[in-house]
Order: sequence, then C-alpha cells, then structure tokens
Amino acid sequence: MVFDMVFDRIAVVGAGAWGCALANVIARAGRTVLLATRDRAGAELIVSRRESPRLPGLRLDERIGIAPLSAEVGRYDAILLAVPSQHLRDAARVIAPELAPGTPVIACAKGIERGTHAFMTEVIADSARAALPAILSGPSFAADVARGLPAAVTLAARDETTAAALARALGSAVLRPYHSSDVRGVEIGGAAKNVLAIAAGIVAGRGLGASAAAALVTRGFAELFRFGRAFGARPETLTGLSGLGDLILTCSSGQSRNYSFGIALGKGDPALAGGKLAEGIFTAPVLLEMANEKGIEMPIAAAVVAILAGRASVDEAIDTLMTRPFRAEG
Repeated sequence: MVFDMVFDRIAVVGAGAWGCALANVIARAGRTVLLATRDRAGAELIVSRRESPRLPGLRLDERIGIAPLSAEVGRYDAILLAVPSQHLRDAARVIAPELAPGTPVIACAKGIERGTHAFMTEVIADSARAALPAILSGPSFAADVARGLPAAVTLAARDETTAAALARALGSAVLRPYHSSDVRGVEIGGAAKNVLAIAAGIVAGRGLGASAAAALVTRGFAELFRFGRAFGARPETLTGLSGLGDLILTCSSGQSRNYSFGIALGKGDPALAGGKLAEGIFTAPVLLEMANEKGIEMPIAAAVVAILAGRASVDEAIDTLMTRPFRAEG
C-alpha cells in the first residue's frame, strides 16, 4: 500500500507510440514525467527531435524528461510500462532494484506472456517483488491520445483506493481513467480483443461484408466473455471499456495494428500490414492453450491460431466456422 497516495513524479518506460502518447497527456495534466527509452540511441534521437519516430509530426511536451531506461527509474512515484507484452518482464527487472515497497507499476501492454501463461500484472509481481502491480487498458489509439483527443480507459489495481488515486494522477480533461479492482477482467479484455481483431480484419480483407463483420464481433465477444468468466473476471468489466469497448474499437479501425494485420491476411498478403507489431499474433496461441485447459469453447480464436500456424487457409477456416453444428445462442 502507498501511504501518502501522491503520484506527482511519473515515469513512462517505452518510447513507442503509446509510451510517448501517455507521457504527453500526463505531462499536460501537470505531472513531472520521465520518458525512459529502452536504448541510449533512441533517447538521443527523441531528445534532438522532440518527437517519436512512431508518431511523426506530433511533438513531445517540453516538460517531459527523456533518458535511457535504468534502475533509477524505479525511484519515481509510479511507473508505467508501455512496452510490448513479451518484453514487459525485462523492463520490470531493470527497475526492480530501486523500487520502494508498494510503488505502483502499471502495465500498459495488452497480452499474455508466452510459455508462462502469465498475465501482465503477474509478470510484474514476479519480476519486481516490491511493486504494486496495476493495469491500464481500454479503447484508445496512441495517435488520438497524443493529439489531445478525448479517450476513456480503465485503470485497475487490487486495492481500489490506490486505483482511484492513480486514476486521479493520470487523468485529465482529455484522458479519463475509470478505476477498478478487477485486475484480471481488465487484463483479459485487452489480451483477447487483439486476437478477435485479427479475425475481424480477416473478414474485412476477404470482403465478406458488414453482416459477417457484425456476427464476428458479436460471437467474438461471447468467446471473450466465456474466457473472462472462467478466469474470475467480473461481468461489468467485460462489458465495459476494457472489454466490449476496446473490442468495438479494435475491430473497426485501420489504426488498429491487429485489425490491419487481419486485413492483410484476408487479402492474402501479410506484408501489407507494414511490419507493425500486432500483439494478437503472440497472444492467440497462448489464449487458446489456456482456453483448452479449462474446456472453454473459442472457435474464432482457434481459427485465427490455425491460420497463423499455417494449418488452415483463410477460406478453410471460414468454412469450418460456418459449418459448425447449429446451436442455441449463448
């Protein structure tokens, strides 16, 4: 527990699009912000240009300090880890030696770790034992947030009082965090929706029409909901911003890397995705493994995994889904 609940000095680890967007909006809310890059060359480049290579034309607020990631970053009041899910463990280990007990460390990645099947807050807890793990997730694109366009997200920590204090510290007139203590529900929504967004993109890329797209998102949400409930998520979280809200956004916009990757798959040319990281590629097989272990039916996720693994073509996967036995909706 953080006793004074004052988070004036915030560090953001990761200078990609999302990290820079978060640093900008938090600095403009009046906090002292350090943007910690994962390499020294990246820090020097951003210092000289005052913009992220991932967000060209959008300048970083002059009040943001920029430095390479080091253990000293752990001395800040709260730390946001805005790095890809499969690299979050390494980032947490770097800051661990200087963390004061109970310092909030907030995962901003949407995924599940390969091999361990660990959710992001579990990775933090295992890698930085002094941390108070938290998760920030919801329907938000980096470019929108960086430009100061309005967005609402969910910030969850096991302790509701801490979650509320963090929401006040990070929030502003353009970024509204709703607080929650349902950490697992927020994590599951963010991870599962990326896999389903790939499926939605495939439907769009294949030109299957708006009716198919609506059916895919609806049945995909049913899968997300079943998975979430099996792992202890609250229904109101799954139907909220970090669940249904994020799913709707990610399955409907070309700004989504996962949706764009799915479109490229549907068109038969993954290179069309432009080489951008799609977290759903790594999450899909892990999500399915975890679902199978609990006997949770997730046919859309299974189809995505089969396509990614080369075990089925797009058309074969679609045929498999459309020829499943008829059943009651649920």
